[in-house]
Amino acid sequence: MQDPRYDQLARQLVRYSTSTKRGERVLIELFDVPEEMGIALIRAVRAVKATPFVNLHNARLTREMGRKATEAQYEAMAKTAMHQMKGVDCYIAIRGSHNVNEMADVPAEKMQLISKAMRPVLNQRVNKTRWCVLRWPHPSMAQAAGMSTEAFEDFYFRVCLLDYAKLKTGMNALARLMTATNDVHIKGPGTDLRFSIQDMPAIACGGMHNIPDGECFTAPVRDSVEGEITYNAPSIYQGIAFDNVKLTFEKGRIVKATANNTRALNKIFDTDDGARYIGEFAIGFNPEIKHPMRDILFDEKIAGSFHFTPGQAYEVADNGNRSAVHWDLVNIQRPDYGGGEIHFDGKLIRKNGKFLRKSLESLNY
Repeated sequence: MQDPRYDQLARQLVRYSTSTKRGERVLIELFDVPEEMGIALIRAVRAVKATPFVNLHNARLTREMGRKATEAQYEAMAKTAMHQMKGVDCYIAIRGSHNVNEMADVPAEKMQLISKAMRPVLNQRVNKTRWCVLRWPHPSMAQAAGMSTEAFEDFYFRVCLLDYAKLKTGMNALARLMTATNDVHIKGPGTDLRFSIQDMPAIACGGMHNIPDGECFTAPVRDSVEGEITYNAPSIYQGIAFDNVKLTFEKGRIVKATANNTRALNKIFDTDDGARYIGEFAIGFNPEIKHPMRDILFDEKIAGSFHFTPGQAYEVADNGNRSAVHWDLVNIQRPDYGGGEIHFDGKLIRKNGKFLRKSLESLNY
């Protein structure tokens, strides 16, 4: 018997997250996801009189393709993928893998080649379709979260089926405040960071693009970032685990980067010039997510966190930075992670992960 939560999630993704309408085309991409969830999505799309298209992916096959990738090969693949993406109105992707480190032994130069070739397709999806992406629960994710498999599955569906509409009032108020802000100052253990977001729009995200969701993002003025930041949430990028990432900025550029694997870290930042500049600043506030699990889609929404993202900027909040990299590195400012402060134009807005303004209190954990 199929878990009824599959149907609930499929319905939410189609009717709320992507607002799929009659006659539209929906591309569904499934990465190591149970067939039952794919079937639930197909049926949910058809229920609103739209047309589903499905691509299936496998992590081990993707790894094998990547190990011997060539520029000509991935340029041809990107051309085909771009043609498909331009032909759809909505995009839903669910990514699951039994091994989050499956790509760890793909050479860094191959990962950079793939990222560069496929980045225009990603930009087309982000900027030209109504899209939503999410992970699928696996025992490996439960292990990373320090939970049993059953407890993690319950956590996953509780987070993904959150009533995101209840966040709208608070997150829209935060978006207005960020849009009206010029200067940002962030302080915390190993962090003293200043930058401008003057004239940059802020975008509130409540279940429309990522599931789980719960953030408000903008971008710093590209050359304005000064100071240093220490990220206290562990991360995996290009299949490599990173801990204790610390970055130093001068005139917007990362001039020093260290971590448990400093060499691999700097290889990523040497992908292109834009990889050493910041493309996104976002504040996370999902009340159900409290601790990191080395999964960006979850960790960037942690209650009381912010992420400061090297690489590509989004078109909707565009500081002009372009890169094949977009890496949401996370800092948690709750007291159990060392605390911290966010100041807008000299005024304390959030302390130890909690907003101080009455209009934003509904976003507190």
